[in-house]
Amino acid sequence: MGSLTQEQKSLIIGTILGDGYLRIIPRRKNAFLEVNHSIKQKDYVDWKYSVLQSIVKNGPKLRNGNGNRIACRFYTCCSPEITDLFRYFYKDRKKIIPDDLQINPFSLAVWYMDDGSKSGDSIYLNTQQFSIEDQNKLQKLLLNQFNINSNLNKDKEYMRIRIITADAKKFCNIIREFIPQSMQYKLV
Repeated sequence: MGSLTQEQKSLIIGTILGDGYLRIIPRRKNAFLEVNHSIKQKDYVDWKYSVLQSIVKNGPKLRNGNGNRIACRFYTCCSPEITDLFRYFYKDRKKIIPDDLQINPFSLAVWYMDDGSKSGDSIYLNTQQFSIEDQNKLQKLLLNQFNINSNLNKDKEYMRIRIITADAKKFCNIIREFIPQSMQYKLV
């Protein structure tokens, strides 16, 4: 396995911000990425696989998940570059947002496809897994890097990022060119 392309690294970063996670198996030196989505998002999994194919041994497989849920998943190979991302995004094996995080529109698109949703003209990034401090860092990132304003919105007992309605179309225009056909329904 060679080094990661910029596109692969951007996809992995967007996936880490979203549904994906990096792991190091005990007694192993390097980390890998697990991509795992509902069967309803199989086309999206296949799209991710097409970008990461050069660092994956086996293509996406179906598996039974929790309850009656069927998931589609694959793993990348272990690599020192993915290990560097693991060290950057994890503290005590918990996902965190680094203070100096920089992302590009492709990473933003993957993050949204992984963990974003649309309700009418509202755009949400389901960041409930992150602390309020880390969600505030993500809000600053959106503002400073993309000029996208957001606020924190209560979803049941946790907070998530809501892109202000006035910036929802701007947000979608930034990521639109990276969204595969199967995920176009998430755009406003």
